[in-house]
Amino acid sequence: MNRDSLYIGGRWVSSTSGHTMAVENPATEEIIAHVPAGTGEDVHRAVSAARAAFDGWARTPMAERGALLGKLHEALSARAADIAKTVGLELGTPLKVAKNVQAGLPLAVLRGYADLAADPVPEESIGHSLIVHEPVGVVGAITPWNYPLHQVVAKVAAALAAGCTVVLKPSELTPLVAYLLFDAADEAGLPDGVLNLVTGTGTEVGAAIAGHPDVDMVSFTGSTATGRAVSHAAADRIARVALELGGKSANIILSDADLTKAVKVGVGNAFLNSGQTCTAWTRMLVHRDLYDSAVELAAATAQGYRTGDPFDEGTRLGPLVSAGQRDRVRGFIERAGARMVAGAADVPDKGYFVAGTVFADVDPASELAQEEVFGPVLAIMAFDDDEDAVRIANNSRYGLAGGVWGEPERALAVARRLRTGAVDLNGAAFNPVAPFGGYKQSGVGRELGSYGLAEFQQTKAIQR
Repeated sequence: MNRDSLYIGGRWVSSTSGHTMAVENPATEEIIAHVPAGTGEDVHRAVSAARAAFDGWARTPMAERGALLGKLHEALSARAADIAKTVGLELGTPLKVAKNVQAGLPLAVLRGYADLAADPVPEESIGHSLIVHEPVGVVGAITPWNYPLHQVVAKVAAALAAGCTVVLKPSELTPLVAYLLFDAADEAGLPDGVLNLVTGTGTEVGAAIAGHPDVDMVSFTGSTATGRAVSHAAADRIARVALELGGKSANIILSDADLTKAVKVGVGNAFLNSGQTCTAWTRMLVHRDLYDSAVELAAATAQGYRTGDPFDEGTRLGPLVSAGQRDRVRGFIERAGARMVAGAADVPDKGYFVAGTVFADVDPASELAQEEVFGPVLAIMAFDDDEDAVRIANNSRYGLAGGVWGEPERALAVARRLRTGAVDLNGAAFNPVAPFGGYKQSGVGRELGSYGLAEFQQTKAIQR
């Protein structure tokens, strides 16, 4: 694996900076690798390579692109164990979650796009017009650290299936797993320049991608603040932007819900990946008749989440990604101003750990209920009726995900009223081919499945 290089134009090359960035293991605070600190000049080289490759890739029949994505899936699947181990080292995700989610989910998404491209939807006609879907062009993909391969694949696979070429900047905190993808891409025989890798900081490489005049679309996942900056940079040249940003999702437990299941699954959702999940149900809204029992059960459930070494099979909460993230989460806990019912547990002395924390009697207007904590912190609130639950849930500038528990038709009625991009009823499983994205400040556009593919396409009407 060429971790000392960038991947541009189908070749491993050196960065023009000659400098590197350290990658840290957040569970041990040890430096585990170095990767190139890319520059704006490196971005320009990568964009030029992507532009040169675009016409040929765009003209390649979609079914042939799908076949190449199938080869990429095969090569990446052979690296599944390495993916889980790498994410465990650079992010601290516990091994079981790393295998099932950090490795399993991106492989499922990649397989889905390979299949979608291999069997393209026939072109439609409207009257005397032929409706044609064409690739947007060169895509700049800027991805986060919390699901470092899934977020890459969700963008890259869709863009490649659509006929776009890509310049990728992975997070500087978790760049190593991207190298496994590029090793697999090299093995699969993707044409030169179709997929390019430039590692580096957001301020240097990310900004250069967002502002590059020859990048036709920027697809970004990360914080709302950074998404706003990316959008502004792209707006100067009227480039397309897709943004998947923050969340403060509500988990609504109605009066006729299966309380035990709703609370236990809800705590697990809020604590998944140490709470470093944009869709996490970090607000638990419980009908007042069930409230005291829910608080007691949530506290007991949280106390069962053992914190420690990600490679220990008994660990359920790994570290946060960095010292800065740990300190940020601790700040929210210290300022909470609510009743802590779980969380005062010992954590390892070394590493960036925070115990699973639950607060009850949280004010719906408070910082804890309004701001994205991005750590294993759950806020519980009571509501009086369905109308009250919907009002509290929608009282957020975010709208990414959520859950509703109760009698199916009643739960569906509540779900329809939530201003959010996805809702799970009674613990329904995540669907990797359903559209994913947010309302309000949670983003613009959709990822996954046919909706994700459409984000990377232009629509043309040909009259005949």
